[in-house]
Amino acid sequence: MTSQNQISTGHLLALLTILIWGTTFISTKVLLIEFTPVEILFFRFVIGYVVLFLIYPRLMRITSIREEMLFIGAGLCGVTLYFLIENIALVYTFASNVGVIVSIAPFFTAVLAHFYLDGERLHKRFIVGFVIALSGIILIGFNGSFILQLNPLGDLLAFVAPAVWAVYSVLMRKIGELPYHTIGATRKVFFYGLLFMLPALFLFEFHFDLGRFANMATLSNLLFLGLGASALCFVTWNRAVSLLGAVKTSVYIYLVPVITVVASALILHERITWITLLGALLTLVGSFISEKKVQRKDYGSTLPKLQ
Repeated sequence: MTSQNQISTGHLLALLTILIWGTTFISTKVLLIEFTPVEILFFRFVIGYVVLFLIYPRLMRITSIREEMLFIGAGLCGVTLYFLIENIALVYTFASNVGVIVSIAPFFTAVLAHFYLDGERLHKRFIVGFVIALSGIILIGFNGSFILQLNPLGDLLAFVAPAVWAVYSVLMRKIGELPYHTIGATRKVFFYGLLFMLPALFLFEFHFDLGRFANMATLSNLLFLGLGASALCFVTWNRAVSLLGAVKTSVYIYLVPVITVVASALILHERITWITLLGALLTLVGSFISEKKVQRKDYGSTLPKLQ
């Protein structure tokens, strides 16, 4: 695959991932009627792990403790901590606050990548694009009401979540340079994520009541989160990171609120205001500016194998 084809593939994979992640709130909203946040989190990643194991059942042989630590850190940050912190933040603050705050993940990723990854320098145009995109995200999140109610604990946790995701992105960029199969690497990350999640099952309300899965609406939404948003999307996102770099891929996170607004209008028939449309436009312009000038080295042969 040529360098240009690799870049095009990376962009398509990142866009596909964000299209799915931007609609997961609908499934989560339905599931929260019968499931607690930690139950949704645990069951979706169990499903995701099982699916990835069935697709790629080979045992991965890690060659060093340092490489093993990369997978451990990615599982802890990208699976356990990020989702738990985000869900806990929603308990203490407004969803609109969390939605806006976690959208700054690309900025945290760019800063970390600047210091810890080769070929991922932080550029002025990225900052300009970030400011424009964040302005749009704020307009979308508050839908023109311009009322920001601060809830210190919840908002602080919401700031921690994108910082944790940034660490995950940097770790996955390093993992992407290793000669491991993308699906196998993602499965290993899921394993450690589930392992670290076990203590949370005792700290939060959790029940193994499998009778709830008899409801087709519940089962279909959980399968969407497990198969689509977890198994598929983490593989496509990790592959995109290895092809584009952590910074370029993270820019696509700006598009999540835009996709969420469109999905809510089409599926939940929620009204879209002109303020929301302006916010969506600013977000798209900002993401384009941020992505346009981010340069990186061509890692060529260091990309993980797909077969």
